[in-house]
Amino acid sequence: MRAILLAAGMGTRLRPLTLTTPKSLVPVNGKPMLEIQIEYLQEIGVEEIIVVTGYLQEKFAYLAEKYGVTLVHNDKYDVYNNIYTMYLVKDYLPGAYVIDADNYLTRNFLLPNPQRSMYFSAVKKDFKDEWVIRYDENLKIYELEICSDVEDYILCGISFWSKEDGEYIVGKLEEAIAGGNFTDLYWDNIVKDNIGSLNVYLQKINSDDSYEIDSIEDYHRVQELVKQS
Repeated sequence: MRAILLAAGMGTRLRPLTLTTPKSLVPVNGKPMLEIQIEYLQEIGVEEIIVVTGYLQEKFAYLAEKYGVTLVHNDKYDVYNNIYTMYLVKDYLPGAYVIDADNYLTRNFLLPNPQRSMYFSAVKKDFKDEWVIRYDENLKIYELEICSDVEDYILCGISFWSKEDGEYIVGKLEEAIAGGNFTDLYWDNIVKDNIGSLNVYLQKINSDDSYEIDSIEDYHRVQELVKQS
């Protein structure tokens, strides 16, 4: 089992913290968010971890020695959205976790041996333009819908992909990149547009298990929540 950690972004909304530090290496409660993810993955037995870097790539070098991760650099991190980042590591996708490296995880809810594709998702509220998960009575996801101002399960940037689904997504990624019209796409767009051909399930987590930190306001809010807990 392996994991892909997407850490190429510039984190412009988190400035000035990200002027000299990549977003995923900003510490929360004294430890970089990315290091927490790596340690949780290693706790459940994930031996192969690929970190895709971009902005300030040199800042990630120590992770290879400290944790034995593989570093892959995206030199077009400031040109395309993360669909290109995923394309660069597509061969690792089948049978892999995929985690956005700017997520702060408060506990280790990752499963040691997932048997099917899944989005780990929590109920969130008061959000704008997030991807809401629509699922049936068996928790099978049949639609991803962009919504605002509702309270529902949303994409939290944490997923696992079976070998079969991963291989299918790789094919669609290759088609998208070869077609050339992918500049504004995220890699989850590939899943969204092909959800009927995939077997993806909702894996529920608690609303305070994971926080996406996109802005200075998010950062201070999460820091305060951590102190209170």
